[in-house]
Order: sequence, then structure tokens, then C-alpha cells
Amino acid sequence: MAEAEDRTPGLLERWHQGDEQALAELVQLHVGWLREHVERRLGAFLRARADVDDYLQDAIGDFLRYGPRFQVRDGAQFRSLLAKIAENTLRDRNDWFRAKRRHLGTQVVLGNDSVLPLDPALQRSTTPSRDASRTETRDWVRLALELLEAEDRKILIEREYEDRSFVDIGNDLGMTANATRMRWARAVARLAELMRELQGGRIQPEARQ
Repeated sequence: MAEAEDRTPGLLERWHQGDEQALAELVQLHVGWLREHVERRLGAFLRARADVDDYLQDAIGDFLRYGPRFQVRDGAQFRSLLAKIAENTLRDRNDWFRAKRRHLGTQVVLGNDSVLPLDPALQRSTTPSRDASRTETRDWVRLALELLEAEDRKILIEREYEDRSFVDIGNDLGMTANATRMRWARAVARLAELMRELQGGRIQPEARQ
């Protein structure tokens, strides 16, 4: 694991600068470990719903390509983050969210200078202007969305990004408008909590590396 920890920050930096080969190397470096991790977590029901190997690579590739850019302290922190995201994508079979992620990703200029530091030791304001600060906040939100439960994520995206009513969202989910509004309020609170955890670098490496 030491080699992965040494190479991961550098590969991420190369990827942020537009090096496509760095993305391929990142996936190759970590996908075997992530596959084994997710395999250990899946029961028979989830295993029957998805092809873990193919779907896992799609989930990782989509997130790295279309998600907000970030930097980590080492490979263990990188694996911990992607393990959580991969488990979520497999659990909710999130073709819907993958499409939303791609849509949000196309709204971000790849060449911007905002990179979210998940290691508090690296944290500094890379974007001092008010507009750039809003961009950083938006990217923290997008990263935290990856870690939300599927239903919470759906409610937040459809309410905040698509401006749908609680009645319409509730109809899709089989919930009343009041129940949907309450779930939305809890999801907003959980999103804020996840943002604080990410900004504080509280992404714990998995015990088994």
C-alpha cells in the first residue's frame, strides 16, 4: 500500500492538469482493492442486482471525470472516499445519479483552479474572490452529495437543482408533500454535516488495507 499512498497525490495532480493517462493509472492502481472491498460488503440481494466489476469501474471513472476536483493526503484517504462512493452507487443502482453527475460536471470548466483539499494540512484559499468562493462551496456540496443516501440525494437534487415542488417529488417517491419536506430538511442537515467532515479531513482509512 505504501506505493499507492506515494503515487496517488501526484496522479491526482496530473489528472487535474488534464493528463488522461494519470486517470487510467489511478483507476488501475486502486480498482483491485476497491473491488475486493465492495465484494466483502455486498450480500446476495445486492450481488444479484449488479455486476460489481463492471459497475464499479463505471462508478469510479464517472466520479473522477465528472465530480469536483480534490486532493488527498495519501492513497488510504483516496480509497476510503471512493469506497464510500462505490458502495452508494452499487446500493442504489444509481443510473439516475450518474446522469445528474455528468450534467453537473459539464457545468464546471475543467481548467479552473479550484481543488478541494481533503487534508487539512493542505487547506488554503486557492480562490480569493467572492465568485470563486461560491465555486468552492458548490464543489464541496457536490462532493458531499456523493456520500448521501440515495433518496436524500434525489430529493436534494430535484429540489435545489431542478426546482421541483415537494408534491411532485413526493409523488415520485410515494411520499406525502409534508413527509418529503421533512426528509428534505434532514437531508440538508446531513449534507452540511458531511461537508464539515470532508473539510476537516475526516475520511478515515479502512481498517483492512
